[in-house]
Amino acid sequence: MAIFHDIGARLMQAFIAPRITVVPKSLCFTSIPRRVHVIHVPTRHGPARVDVYAPPNPTSTTAVHLNFHGGGYVMGHLQQDDPFCAFLADQAGVYVLNIDYVLAPQFRYPAAVQQAFELANWAATSGAEGGWDGTRMTVGGQSAGGGLAAALCLLAADGGIHPIERQILHYPPLDLVTDPADKKGRAAKPLIPPALARLFNAAYTPDAALRSEAGASPLIGATDLQLQRVAPAVVITAELDVLRDEASAYAQRLAKAGCLIEHIDIAGVDHGYNLRDAAPDMVAQVYRRIADHVRATWAY
Repeated sequence: MAIFHDIGARLMQAFIAPRITVVPKSLCFTSIPRRVHVIHVPTRHGPARVDVYAPPNPTSTTAVHLNFHGGGYVMGHLQQDDPFCAFLADQAGVYVLNIDYVLAPQFRYPAAVQQAFELANWAATSGAEGGWDGTRMTVGGQSAGGGLAAALCLLAADGGIHPIERQILHYPPLDLVTDPADKKGRAAKPLIPPALARLFNAAYTPDAALRSEAGASPLIGATDLQLQRVAPAVVITAELDVLRDEASAYAQRLAKAGCLIEHIDIAGVDHGYNLRDAAPDMVAQVYRRIADHVRATWAY
């Protein structure tokens, strides 16, 4: 069965991923200027592409935000996050590093988590060269990128890099242990059906015993002590999403640990709403709330 999941993942990379990089023009926020350049950062898993979005008026104390794209840990499409990254850099006044991390099945768990940690360490120590203040760092991502950001923050809580000051988790998968068929979606035709979720999980973590680790399933594997030390979090869920319950449960654990800033539940939308057919005004409102939270991190 594993070989069929791998074949399915590779087919999705070849034929599906290129198509879903295209975001509807109405959600691209083309009026926001792009101040972006591409660099490649060496890591143990090979060089990682990083698209660097500069804010309008950067200074030596300008903060930096690391963004991790979605795609089930299988499909890479950092270009899909271009509208959000441009919006955040412009509205929050921070550098945004849009990171193209390694994917499964070519690189299994924990490769993406390890690479994210190395890239966060690089961002924290390369501010003078890049133009940002590496001691002022926030992280986030949507879908799988949100799960990766949550895992990164748990690692950072245990030391090894300058503390991450805030995490923004946008409809993240945080439980790879529970069978996808047992997760309750509220959409008539959910964007992530059980068969697709099983394919992603099998390609990323074929060894089911590893799925309970904090790096793979923060909701399941994170200890209470880790959550007490983790970066304060904003958790954003979509009401109809099959991943809503696990992200909401993680928000509750963070709240109990004193590390939840806000849990935002977007009514009437499914997973990936901001990349498909949502109302532009509603998406812009969510992005503004994220930008407000990132900007508020440094309001002292």
